[in-house]
Amino acid sequence: MAAEGGGKEMNEIKTQFTTREGVYKLLTHSEYSRPNRVPFNSQGSNPVKVSFVNVNDQSGNGDRICFNVGRELYFYIYKGVRKAADLSKPIDKRIYKGTQPTCHDFNPLTATAESVSLLVGFSAGQVQLIDPIKKETSKLFNEEVGSSYHCFEDNLPLLSPRLIDKSRVTCVRWVPGSESLFLVAHSSGSMYLYNVENTCGTTAPHYQLLKQGENYAVHTCKSKSARNPLLRWTVGEGALNEFAFSPDGKFLACASQDGFLRVFGFDAAELHGTMKSYFGGLLCVCWSPDGRYIVAGGEDDLVTVWSFLDCRVIARGHGHKSWVSVVAFDHCTTSVEDGDLPAEFSGSDEDFHEQNHFSAGRDRANSSHSRLSKRNSTDSRPVSVTYRFGSVGQDTQLCLWDLTEDILFPHLPLSRTRTHTNVMSATSPPATGQTPTLTPNSNTGSSNSSSSTTFATLSLHDSRKERHEKDHKRNHSMGHISSKSSDKLNQLSSSKTAKADAAKTLGTTLCPRMEEVPLLEPLVCKKIAHERLTVLIFLEDCLVTACQEGFVCTWARPGKGLLSSQNNPANSPSGTVV
Repeated sequence: MAAEGGGKEMNEIKTQFTTREGVYKLLTHSEYSRPNRVPFNSQGSNPVKVSFVNVNDQSGNGDRICFNVGRELYFYIYKGVRKAADLSKPIDKRIYKGTQPTCHDFNPLTATAESVSLLVGFSAGQVQLIDPIKKETSKLFNEEVGSSYHCFEDNLPLLSPRLIDKSRVTCVRWVPGSESLFLVAHSSGSMYLYNVENTCGTTAPHYQLLKQGENYAVHTCKSKSARNPLLRWTVGEGALNEFAFSPDGKFLACASQDGFLRVFGFDAAELHGTMKSYFGGLLCVCWSPDGRYIVAGGEDDLVTVWSFLDCRVIARGHGHKSWVSVVAFDHCTTSVEDGDLPAEFSGSDEDFHEQNHFSAGRDRANSSHSRLSKRNSTDSRPVSVTYRFGSVGQDTQLCLWDLTEDILFPHLPLSRTRTHTNVMSATSPPATGQTPTLTPNSNTGSSNSSSSTTFATLSLHDSRKERHEKDHKRNHSMGHISSKSSDKLNQLSSSKTAKADAAKTLGTTLCPRMEEVPLLEPLVCKKIAHERLTVLIFLEDCLVTACQEGFVCTWARPGKGLLSSQNNPANSPSGTVV
């Protein structure tokens, strides 16, 4: 087993790790990449991103995967933990000239075995609608119609003037529940709502103010005939790095380079609440399966948990040594059990839905939300909820976190709170009032004591604050990648303007001080790649990660690694359970 000390062991790439529910294993034969499997020279390239869709194939192999590497875009049948990946047979492959794919998204409503709708955003500002199964390109957006440059040749699109926004596309998403509407964010700080049925026009759009608030504005497009964009949002200052729709599609969370999380009612274009990072920009954001909590990460090396109902920060997590690039909730491990919780969870199902503003009956609500709601109103026993989420960063580390009732309901007596890492499959949970032992290195495990429980450490204020702030200064930018770029970015972040802005919000509800909210430590924090990590997706039987070298990795959940344990016993991962 790898030692937990310093030196070479600490830099070892892990291929297995242990949580309370069991061992997660890297399936080496389920790795997706460019067909030649050569690591991509990622310097100056846009982040590798991954999108999934299920086409409801009757054969039972309906998952499809899309990922971008440099100028290339690949589309494969995703075989997951069942069979080895066959990289020699992509369904579609595209190589682009003069621009690079930056992000993409499938429409799950229209996906069939014969056709899928895939949106692709580009570094030069365009958005492309393609069908990789039919190998067709349906439409181009933010590109002048009728231009002499509007042509395709061997899947290489040539550039033409962008009339809507010339900056890089940072995020593209289909509007939940819609077959035709999609939303696009740019590094300019603007978002645009499009309809696939409309053209973009031959002239630049003219806008009329629809709604305005603190650091945001929404404009409609003035036109005699229907054209794109339908709406333009300007949000904050600097790039709008990512946005995410709530599980019911009614709300929109935006993570911006100015460090603010802004949550809007999407249809009404009204600001619901805001949060400020500890310092630096916010790079990623995600919703809990029931829509009650939002997690954001960014340049402060932290994950920050924000309550949608209370509009306040309820916890921060410190485990990364550099920028956090992706956060995601694990809907399969988020769990429910009987326990002592306050009255918020003790009403009828109707009361629960009213407080949550969401309806579990909608098709796109996931299984965890349904489990949270399926409780007989005559049952006097309340439920206890534990949320699992993960994060990956530029420090090449994967962290897993649990959000438990001691954080969600801090008014409970401390002697009754629990900080156990997971309740998904525990057969003998701690007795009421039992206080588990907190371990200072909770991310370390042992392969020889898999039945033992590792607990997350909760710290309200202690010496970790000083260590945390020192780590921020030391690892503010690319961490261990480039000390020169780190120094330059540190200088930028310590400018007078940044200090003035931070001073206005630090210590307020927008940005509590470190000692004012609980500080979580990760359940697992492991180095799993050589280059910065850019993808984390939780699926039913595995989790998927990707790094900037262009390798998309599948990690089998406990008991799900049939590929490595049965089909390829001689080639199973040789890493140590840690």
